[in-house]
Amino acid sequence: MSKYWSPKVHALTPYVPGEQPAAGTVIKLNTNENPYGPSPAALAAIHEAASDDLRLYPDPESTALRSALAEFHGLQSDQVFVGNGSDEVLAHVFNGLLNHGAPVLFPDITYSFYPVYCMLYDIASEKIPLRDDFAIALADYERTNGGIIFPNPNAPTGRALALDEIASLLRSAPDSVVVVDEAYTAFGADSAVALIDEYDNLLVIQTLSKSHGLAGLRVGCAFGNADLIDGLIRVKNSFNSYPLDRLAIAGAVAAVADRDYYDMTRAKVMASRERLRAALGQLQFTVLPSSANFLFVQHPEHAAGEIAGALRERNIIVRHFDHPRTKDYLRITIGTDAELDSLIEALGAIVG
Repeated sequence: MSKYWSPKVHALTPYVPGEQPAAGTVIKLNTNENPYGPSPAALAAIHEAASDDLRLYPDPESTALRSALAEFHGLQSDQVFVGNGSDEVLAHVFNGLLNHGAPVLFPDITYSFYPVYCMLYDIASEKIPLRDDFAIALADYERTNGGIIFPNPNAPTGRALALDEIASLLRSAPDSVVVVDEAYTAFGADSAVALIDEYDNLLVIQTLSKSHGLAGLRVGCAFGNADLIDGLIRVKNSFNSYPLDRLAIAGAVAAVADRDYYDMTRAKVMASRERLRAALGQLQFTVLPSSANFLFVQHPEHAAGEIAGALRERNIIVRHFDHPRTKDYLRITIGTDAELDSLIEALGAIVG
């Protein structure tokens, strides 16, 4: 620790991202990346944008991308916000929309950046326990709060909520911002974007990292009524006027426009997920229902940490969350069919 750090830095417990192996022949099923990569149209657009124009600043409003996302979701451009990955968007949401004195509510098992942002911005928070089956019980959120946030589907469990459940919560908390974090919605859940025109207190967060295979480009977005979006823009322009560079904007616009590629790759991921679910069932794993591009699984006779270690010895990486309620579970990203074949063969040798 440095004597030059501010007191705030000493108190932080930073978010720890999933392992990114430097090189080699590792089968990487630990960080929920899309196994099929970005649309060829996106790659072509990035190549074309890599020109002398890079000497110029990008559009600070990301007008073309906001228009493309608005068209994709049936919204107006003033209902769309974009940033440098959904993590940056979430940071602006916590700082600008969820800092009201009362505690922000989120699940006890969820995306671990939420408590980090609360600590960074001195926001009170309260963790609401998941049910024994790892489902979010939205009725438990009907209490005094400074805002509510949860992923749908939740991570790392993969369980999703129905839109009527989310709508009921929105009606019960008309004075609270309800943030639905939809990093994985493309793989089987219904998007709450459909509720935006009806509920002024709803903000939906998405990312192009998983759904469009653009994790390396860092493009996140938020959708909500124009007043919420204007608040986020005020925070953004007080932090970084140019969060998306020219290459990111060009690639993202092309990716969003290529709906055929988007539909094809997400359908392949969902089909592979169900094939893996069946294979794991044959190996006696318990598999939680998932509407995401991963499965949350446990084995009744083998410790999750030991399985993860044995897989690593076979150059396969999965995610193990060593916390009291999740220590018996592994989160397995859906890879290509060839990668999943290797995984199933390895698991058969380990637990069979």
